[in-house]
Amino acid sequence: MITDRLLLGAHVREALNRGQAVVALESTIITHGMPYPQNLKMARSVEDLVRKHGAVPATIAIMDGQMVAGVDEAALERLSEQGHAASKASRRDLASALVQGGLAGTTVATTMMIAAMAGIHVFATGGIGGVHRGAETSFDISADLEELSRTPVAVVCAGAKAILDIPKTLEVLETHGVPVIGWRTDDFPVFYSRTSGHKLDLRFDDVDSLADMLHLHFDLGLGGALIANPVPEAFEINRETAENWIKAALHQADMRGVRGKDITPFLLNAIFELTGGKSLKTNIELARSNAEVAARIAVALARRG
Repeated sequence: MITDRLLLGAHVREALNRGQAVVALESTIITHGMPYPQNLKMARSVEDLVRKHGAVPATIAIMDGQMVAGVDEAALERLSEQGHAASKASRRDLASALVQGGLAGTTVATTMMIAAMAGIHVFATGGIGGVHRGAETSFDISADLEELSRTPVAVVCAGAKAILDIPKTLEVLETHGVPVIGWRTDDFPVFYSRTSGHKLDLRFDDVDSLADMLHLHFDLGLGGALIANPVPEAFEINRETAENWIKAALHQADMRGVRGKDITPFLLNAIFELTGGKSLKTNIELARSNAEVAARIAVALARRG
């Protein structure tokens, strides 16, 4: 049975039993998104922010043959120290990762799946995956997009990662019927930058109204929803500057033949090196901002039962 493979942290199990607000957090941002020890500091900080705003954090990972929703401090340290030595598990990798044991960071898609199994409906991440540049020939499209269409979880993010083809990503989300909601913005953000130049059809400025919409969306069985929360203005990186970094990183990836699920962590690391670490600060702050917004949404949803 699936419950044999799903382990809830004691704090998460208690919160769910009491009907309290819970926010899911992914683990590839820890294992593959940033170096040690910054990844551990970020993970602790994000969990603390969720608690500060009235919700219970549930960092999700694959650990020793189990899907863990709500890792403890020792597990958080283990994930952080292992970094790229841990696997990266998306939907297709889930069963094999469980059978093989060991550690795996969960992507947006896999975190959504496990969160839904646990009964958690709000999830904070950095940026979602999407349609990669050159996908018209490579067909490289993240599983995150289809997962959003079928799994009833609201994903709070700073938009899609800037390394992606943003127009095509938005088009695929529309095709799959995923509502893309701007949180206090009319423009879709792109990770490092607050705007992409692509306008959104939906905007909410009030958390209670957004919670009403999400509650009904889930009741109607319409799958997931994407909530785009721009990076805090103080940590924004100019779009033109970010684009120059991305082009240089993509060139490195092409020269080295990096493909598939290795491309995103490679590009993020290349940009980190190209910027002398400046991109990491932005990455951390947008993750913190998304956690705060997600906690507020989760609290509002919990009031609706």
